[in-house]
Amino acid sequence: MIELVDTHAHIHFDDYGLDPDVVLREARAAGVTRVICVGTTLADSQKAVEFASSREGVWATVGIHPHEAATFLSDSSIRREFTTLCERLDLSQREKPSVLVAIGEVGLDYYYEHSPRSKQKELLEFQLELAHKNGLPVIFHVREAFDDFWSIVDLFPGLQGVVHSFSASTAELEQVLSRGFYAGLNGIMTFTKDPLQLEAAKAVPRNRLLLETDAPYLTPAPYRGKVCKSEHVRVTAEFLAGLRGESLEELTNATTANARRLFNI
Repeated sequence: MIELVDTHAHIHFDDYGLDPDVVLREARAAGVTRVICVGTTLADSQKAVEFASSREGVWATVGIHPHEAATFLSDSSIRREFTTLCERLDLSQREKPSVLVAIGEVGLDYYYEHSPRSKQKELLEFQLELAHKNGLPVIFHVREAFDDFWSIVDLFPGLQGVVHSFSASTAELEQVLSRGFYAGLNGIMTFTKDPLQLEAAKAVPRNRLLLETDAPYLTPAPYRGKVCKSEHVRVTAEFLAGLRGESLEELTNATTANARRLFNI
């Protein structure tokens, strides 16, 4: 039996556009037995936790996306509330181990720069301190910012995490692997025209690979133009198995084991 984990989804978004409970049923029918809902703001993180708490096979993360850095850092009350949410993580895990599993998504985005780079770096360090303090893995968002990203990450030795939506080259992959991180691959791989991205996807060691959708975004081929759903992680898995010359069972067994190990699910 094929068993998959969607390690990065936003099906809890208010504007997701589909009934998330239907999406979860369809995902289970496709062999996707676990879904992690990822927070991007304080309110969204709180919603992810609430969403996961009332559903089987769903987990949550709490995080502030780099796009939100300037707004978040300018409001001390939001900052305090987010810190409290993170500090309650261990207590919540003791009460119900399957709800809160990581901090994320956090990182640097120099492609859009919706927040100044200095604010993004300050926010990243702030959240990594929380992850380090609470012994939590991290879901990283990095876009055209790896040099600054590594200089900050290396201040926190021993961190565990995944570089979400990895779509860089083997040079960046080597940096990911050298720090013991995972690479999260999604629907981008099914439609990219960049041979360097596909080369890197083939080079990710099986024991460092995670699968994700980033739903509602990055819908894989042949479903481009439609809302991405957690069941689509299977489409990406099938594509990657062919690309890497592996059986679907080999790939899914490994990636599911990786997800369970990193997120303790």
